[in-house]
Amino acid sequence: MLIYNIFKMKKNVKIGCCGFPVSRKKYYEKFKVVEIQKTFYQIPEENTLWKWREEAPEDFEFTLKVFQLITHPPSSPTYRKLKMKIEEKKIENYGFFKPTDEVFKAWELTEKAARILKSKILIFQCPASFKQNDLNIKNMEKFFNSIKRNNFIFGWEPRGKWDEKIVEEICKNLNLVHVVDPFKNESVYGVLKYWRLHGIGSYRYKFGEKDFLFLREKIEKENRNEIYVMFNNIYMKEDASAFKKIIEEK
Repeated sequence: MLIYNIFKMKKNVKIGCCGFPVSRKKYYEKFKVVEIQKTFYQIPEENTLWKWREEAPEDFEFTLKVFQLITHPPSSPTYRKLKMKIEEKKIENYGFFKPTDEVFKAWELTEKAARILKSKILIFQCPASFKQNDLNIKNMEKFFNSIKRNNFIFGWEPRGKWDEKIVEEICKNLNLVHVVDPFKNESVYGVLKYWRLHGIGSYRYKFGEKDFLFLREKIEKENRNEIYVMFNNIYMKEDASAFKKIIEEK
């Protein structure tokens, strides 16, 4: 039984970073998955996306964070990295899953990028300003019931204060994976586990041995087919490498 559990852990756990902390070539040599961040700020040119896919090993996996125009309003500081200009009269049409032409166009661009990269997992991360209320939930329902999934797995990472029962109900109704930082919350629903580790208390936090043991114990208790452990702190490369070594040596 112990040997089986060890084998299962190695097979099902996928460890990587949110973005490339080193050159892509060096990253491909070390890891098997990356979460693309650039698609959140601005969808890259198609030639760039094709280049990434073609240069990566065939079994390398790209997950990606969806275009911020879907999830974040123009008041978000992340829009500073947006290259396109938002017309003043259309500012209210962006973000928070609003059923507008602008949001659905942003989805079309995201979907095309995902298909080029052969991504199966798309992450919808919401700002803390996306609060638990009837309008936001209704807009989520309209958005996800209007788009084609095309075999994608959609992950939703709510930020701020959301009731777990409400989150679970939304995820069940819309077939979403509840994406969490495992040091802050428990995932309440999904066909797999997708963890984004932002650092305990700060993006500058460096994970240590106790943290890695905590993660390993959580993984050992899971029955999911796949668990993604994606580091998103400034020490992401070092921490992901250290945890990957622990899992592989288990």
